[in-house]
Formats: sequence, C-alpha cells, structure tokens
Amino acid sequence: MWNSGLISNMNFPAPVAVLGFLAACGGLALSTLGIVVAAFARQTRLIKLLFLLMGAGAAIYWVLLLIFSAVSHDRILARGQEKYLCEIDCHLAYSVVGVNAEAEGSSLNYTVTLRTRFDETTISPTRPRDVPLTANPRSFALVDGLGRSHAPITASGQSLYAALKPGEASLTELHFQLPGDAKAARLLITSEGWPEFFLIGDERSPFHGKTWFAL
Repeated sequence: MWNSGLISNMNFPAPVAVLGFLAACGGLALSTLGIVVAAFARQTRLIKLLFLLMGAGAAIYWVLLLIFSAVSHDRILARGQEKYLCEIDCHLAYSVVGVNAEAEGSSLNYTVTLRTRFDETTISPTRPRDVPLTANPRSFALVDGLGRSHAPITASGQSLYAALKPGEASLTELHFQLPGDAKAARLLITSEGWPEFFLIGDERSPFHGKTWFAL
C-alpha cells in the first residue's frame, strides 16, 4: 500500500511505476513488431506512423522519469530512522540501530547493526496478510567522505534475506573495512536490478536523490 508519508526509495507509487514500465516495454515491443510487419508489406506510411508513436511514447516516459528525479533530493537519516524499500504490494523498513568503528593498523573497521522490519501496515489489500516476505536483491554500500564506495566484507546475525512474517524484524551486522584516511561515512541501501534504473521515481533512476543512513 502506497503511503506518501513514508521515507522510501521512491517518490512515486511503486505499483504505478512498475505498471508504467511494463506498459512502456510492451508498447515498444508491439511497435517494433508492427514496424517489421509493415516493412515486409512495404507500408511506408504505417512505418512512419509507428516510429512517431514509439518516439512520442518514449519521450513522454523519459520526461516523467526526469521530472520525478528533478523534484527529489538527498536525505540523511539519523540513527533509528527507517527507510522503506518497496516490494510492490508491501514494504520492508530498514534502520541502523548500532555502529562501531575501530582503527586497526592502516584500516578502519566499521560494524553496522541493521534492523529489517516487515511493516504489516503497508500490505496491499490484494496480498494475504499471513504470507512471509523474502527481500528482493539489495545493494549495501558504505561511502566515505572522499566518495569511495565500500561493500561489506562479511555479515553476521540473521540473514538479510530471511523470510519475515508481517510485523517481524531481524538484526544483521554488516562488517566494512575502510582505508585509515576515511573520515565521515554514510550507508546506502538500495534495490538491485536493471529495471530500477528505468522506474519513474526510483532513487536509482538518473539524477534522482538518494536516502542515506548517517553513521
């Protein structure tokens, strides 16, 4: 269920964004097929019309995508604040509940305790309320003050992809190793996969603002 008051990875309703993306892909495929058929039939006027429709549809889609990117902005969440990642018909909420940084030789070791919660209030009316949820692939990156991105070297505690029932939560420790010259750091959690790059309102779309966790 879409709730505009949530701090999430999207500033556009996820179900609408996904349907729009699928419709755009379907329209592109049908137009391409129509152009091939029209070419065999030597229907020049039809080919031009289909190219115009394809171009207009692509232009409208990209304008919408860029508009929602333009009105977005970066956010920094404090300790304990939740960031929701959309799963189409429900949401998982992530929050940083603990951070430990220790110097070791020429490195700086970070241990970030991450809480993952299946918010039962975000379940769509069409989804059964007793069905567990397994998260889609995620990307976890700690970015230091110099803009360098670091993936976790290990994780402990409950799996980040453990199935959760509505209302359940889990704790996972992510372990990062940074160069000793790293100063400030912040954590970015996003959905993985190429379609997110083309979803209207997704923080992975071009020029879209990101929601970070302060450490």
